[in-house]
Amino acid sequence: MIVKGYKIEPYANLSGAELGFADLSGANLTGANLSGADLTGAKLNGANLTGEDLTKARLFGAKLNGANLTNANLYGANLSDANLSGATVTGV
Repeated sequence: MIVKGYKIEPYANLSGAELGFADLSGANLTGANLSGADLTGAKLNGANLTGEDLTKARLFGAKLNGANLTNANLYGANLSDANLSGATVTGV
């Protein structure tokens, strides 16, 4: 899937990507690198973010309902006003 010019797939290098308000619902981003990415207001409902690197990512107001964040790295990430209802956060 291509979103805002970025190829969204497992293990993608999306470091610093500008994906604010993008609809990534249900996307499989297993092991992807989204460090420093702007995901402000993005829809990540039901997305698979297992093992994701979200170091210093901007997830302000992101919708992560039912997302799988197992073993994701959220060091320094901004999750202000993010919705994590039903999200799996084991090992985060």
